[in-house]
Amino acid sequence: MHPNMSVLEKLNLQDIDACGDIFLNNFVWHYFNPRLPELDGDHIGIDGLKSFFAKLNEKSKSSFQQKPIDARPVGDELVITQVCNRMDLEGNTIEVDAVVIWRIVGGKIAEAWDIPAVNTVRTMERMGATG
Repeated sequence: MHPNMSVLEKLNLQDIDACGDIFLNNFVWHYFNPRLPELDGDHIGIDGLKSFFAKLNEKSKSSFQQKPIDARPVGDELVITQVCNRMDLEGNTIEVDAVVIWRIVGGKIAEAWDIPAVNTVRTMERMGATG
């Protein structure tokens, strides 16, 4: 197994404090999503990452779920992950595909770019909803 894949196996976005030792102090989470402009920008350090997910959980009423699809190392620094995110936003349950590019240096996560496929968001039927 590629060593950077081992680093990502320790990642737990539900409990960032528990895996904080896998991030560099100046870690940066890059995020751009025109459908969630209040979350756009660079989120610095562990506190920035925790703040990002706290705001996402607030916006989605704690419904955010991430399902990993694939992960591939690229060279010595990068791992590209494909995920499917699901959450409730503005009264709808949506799914959106995303790619997260992780840059890992010296066994620690230095940066991540979260790139959602905002033009192909899927609205899911709610369980028990009547039409």
